[in-house]
Amino acid sequence: MSALAGTGTLLRFSLRRDRALLPVWIAVNALMVLSMPKSLGSLYGTGAERAALMRQMNADGSLRALVGPVFDDSLGALTAWRVGVYAGVLAAVMSLLVVVRHTRDEEESGRQELLSAGALGRRAPLTAALLTAAAANAVLALLVTAGLATLGARGAPAFGLGVAGVGLVFATAAAVAAQLTGSARLARGLTAALLGAAFALRAAGDASAAGGSSVLTWLSPLGWLENVRAFAGDHWWVLLLLAAATAVQAALAYVLAGRRDLGMSFLPSRPGPPTGRLGSTAALAWRLQRGAVLGWSLAFLLTGLVYGGMADGVAGLVGDNPGARQIFERMGGQAGVTDAFLASMTGLMGLLAGLFVVSAVLRLHGEETSGRAEPLLAGPVSRLRWAAGHLTIAFAGTAWLMLLAGLGFAAGHGRQTGPILAGCLVQVPAVWVIGGAAVLLHGTLPRLAPASWAVAGAALLLGWIGPALRLPQAVLDASPYGHLPKLPGGTMQWPPVLVLTGVAAALVAAGLAGVRRRDLLG
Repeated sequence: MSALAGTGTLLRFSLRRDRALLPVWIAVNALMVLSMPKSLGSLYGTGAERAALMRQMNADGSLRALVGPVFDDSLGALTAWRVGVYAGVLAAVMSLLVVVRHTRDEEESGRQELLSAGALGRRAPLTAALLTAAAANAVLALLVTAGLATLGARGAPAFGLGVAGVGLVFATAAAVAAQLTGSARLARGLTAALLGAAFALRAAGDASAAGGSSVLTWLSPLGWLENVRAFAGDHWWVLLLLAAATAVQAALAYVLAGRRDLGMSFLPSRPGPPTGRLGSTAALAWRLQRGAVLGWSLAFLLTGLVYGGMADGVAGLVGDNPGARQIFERMGGQAGVTDAFLASMTGLMGLLAGLFVVSAVLRLHGEETSGRAEPLLAGPVSRLRWAAGHLTIAFAGTAWLMLLAGLGFAAGHGRQTGPILAGCLVQVPAVWVIGGAAVLLHGTLPRLAPASWAVAGAALLLGWIGPALRLPQAVLDASPYGHLPKLPGGTMQWPPVLVLTGVAAALVAAGLAGVRRRDLLG
């Protein structure tokens, strides 16, 4: 039997399973990219304004660290500069989640063993997972290329292929991690750590040298995407670096996959402590989620430090540009530019915290579908007590992350500690509403629980891109974040905060009632 037998069937199955999630990931990324030319065109409508922006950005190392250097003052080059790094990051996250889900996750759940008992080749699961990620990145590249084609016939495909290339690099990195590690959680964590290191290398390189010329920048796949220089010379040869890294990692993943047994790994799992520490469901939940919480905590603290350090330079960057000022004010409230920037960035951290709370809540879904919850609940453990451990981490963890972000903002900015902390913590009720929606779906419509990502993605899309597109306030208010007071700089308003908290509590209560009454997933 061929090692690839059954690949087509598995590929169709994988695409069917991801028919809801992949379109959301692709749409969020594509809309973020395609909304930028209109936004930048309205803000910097003349060549002189764009040239001034280019000079200001390239002269500030902290701003280069955040979004990279600007290589040309054309609208296309500014679009690639403004969203290139973040489009690459989103493509990478999408790809690593897809590959781990269809490889190591399937082995952990036991489904892969059942499938392998049939006419299925040894390397078919890995091939199907990589093809699924490749198809998603290809669709993303086509949408980006078609949307940006009017800005440059050569620059648009270079940028689209660069973003897709970054996605494929991290798809194959995840494939290698899935062979090395013994669990899907470790595989995702290892690949995410590689992505974080790639971002840090690029940021450090761009901060130390202009023009993307630093050695550190060239050590990062995100730096390669930057140095494709779409719409600014179009260095097509840099795409060969992405292709080579993808090919090498894919080959390594195939070699490793052929040398291990199903369910095994090359990195041995650490033995547990000789005496038990998991005397409660809360302790078990913490043991399962502590790695994710620690990773998110570090990311929020460091991001707060970076954005806080940038706050004083924003006023000079915006200058007298009324369009840029208006966007910050729509995101951050009617205050001074510095306060509006801080308020908009604390709002962005709240949007990102929505992704954390969904992932933490959906750990309940993963425990059920993997079969690990059933033996636990067969003992003297109630469903509500079991769920409470994970939900405590999800909802208390949200407050913890926003507190760390606030401390980072305050340390980076050097003043306004109280107002900045208030601006971060006021985001928590809106994040809880997103988490409450995830609990409700898991409890009442468990098969649709992964659609919680769509809820968080829609809120992120409205909060991040909506102000730049000048969407009506009624549309922005569809997100729970649209009702929060804008701090610092604004006035604290307790009624919307209390209402959102009550809505979150009602959603959680309804979801827990569903968990208590329905059958377990299997």
